[in-house]
Amino acid sequence: MLLISRRSKLTGLVRIPASKSHTIRAIAAGSLANGSSIIRNPLISADTTSAVDAYRLFGAGISTGTDLHIDGLSGLPVTPNDVINVGNSGTSLYIAMGTAALNNSWSIFTGDEQIRNRPAGPLLEALTSLGAKAFSTRGDGRPPIAIAGLLQGGKITLDGSKTSQYLTSLLMNCPLAGGETEITVDGAVEVPYINMTLQWLDDLGIRYEHEGYTRFMIPGGQTYKSFDKRIPGDFSSASFFLCAAAITGSEIEIYGLDMNDTQGDKGIIDILVSMGVKITPIMNGGIKVSGGYLTGGEFDLSDMPDTLPALAVVACYAEGTTRLVNVAQARLKETNRIRVMREELTKMGALVTELPDGLEIVGSPLYAATLSGHGDHRVVMALSIAGMGCDDWTQVDTAESINVTFPNFVDLMQGINAEIGKEIDRFDLFGGGIG
Repeated sequence: MLLISRRSKLTGLVRIPASKSHTIRAIAAGSLANGSSIIRNPLISADTTSAVDAYRLFGAGISTGTDLHIDGLSGLPVTPNDVINVGNSGTSLYIAMGTAALNNSWSIFTGDEQIRNRPAGPLLEALTSLGAKAFSTRGDGRPPIAIAGLLQGGKITLDGSKTSQYLTSLLMNCPLAGGETEITVDGAVEVPYINMTLQWLDDLGIRYEHEGYTRFMIPGGQTYKSFDKRIPGDFSSASFFLCAAAITGSEIEIYGLDMNDTQGDKGIIDILVSMGVKITPIMNGGIKVSGGYLTGGEFDLSDMPDTLPALAVVACYAEGTTRLVNVAQARLKETNRIRVMREELTKMGALVTELPDGLEIVGSPLYAATLSGHGDHRVVMALSIAGMGCDDWTQVDTAESINVTFPNFVDLMQGINAEIGKEIDRFDLFGGGIG
């Protein structure tokens, strides 16, 4: 499917859907807990559906709808009666890998092509050192993966420099191990997402101690409490609306975000303000975003790697040079987002240099082009907003990938008057269309 966009002037308000990161943690915690839990306002997307499907295979009773109702496993997952296919969801893969190690029988994990190229070696080594049996069927540390328990606890050193999700998996599952686990973390990145996991542990009565983000001590034999919690809006999803307003010089209102939440991607607000965007709080918990004259700068994205694609677009529309740095882990997401964003923005006339840990971009005019989204939802959405500053139509392929995290992205963009749509919308088949 193609996503097409062209020069837009945005106006109106948008309510941001729920956080993917919180929703998947909630599904895992509710499934591991004693008793029944309710997840209110969850994100319903391909990624969160992957988490639901995985934990159903572990034996959790999960009913879907406006809210998710979960009958927990009391920390005792059953042997899956099928292969666990996590689709495109890396978060679901890594957290569920830890859960598989709580069962003495084998669980097999796979996913789509991108997932089958996602590294999991450090987590496999950690689970093995803690008493489980875990290996990659191809011997390359990537899915397909086979895991059996039982987690006993112990002392390990974990490479935390590539992703925070390995640590999140251990933090969520090791409280249910037979004994105490002590984790020494080398080079922790994405600290706000570690804080998000710790917040869930705190809220659900899980005990642990830690020394900064380098050492964690987790007693075994614990129990998750059931809960009734509402999921806040997703700053990763909001970033595309924030950046679209910035590059089009538009004024919009955004609702549904909790400015006190632990999500790392809320740091994009400070970056955009420093570049010249005016962002102010308004009544009913919203923010008003007013785009204007943009200037470049150097920004550390280590805590918010998912903002790289959208901020790379903003940098193209900013005066001077922008450096997006300390985000080497962006190479290990659904695609190598550093390389992919350089390749695609260059097709639009952007002046982009690839750095080992990020991008350097000199602001210059962009022109409509035919682009590849590389099957990466965040790349597709970022390139579609890049087209909102161009006179002609920009086309981005593999747009079906937005269903991974943001199925109603196009609808919400059209709701604030963006000139954007799926390819069929160009043809006035039903007396409508977008131009």
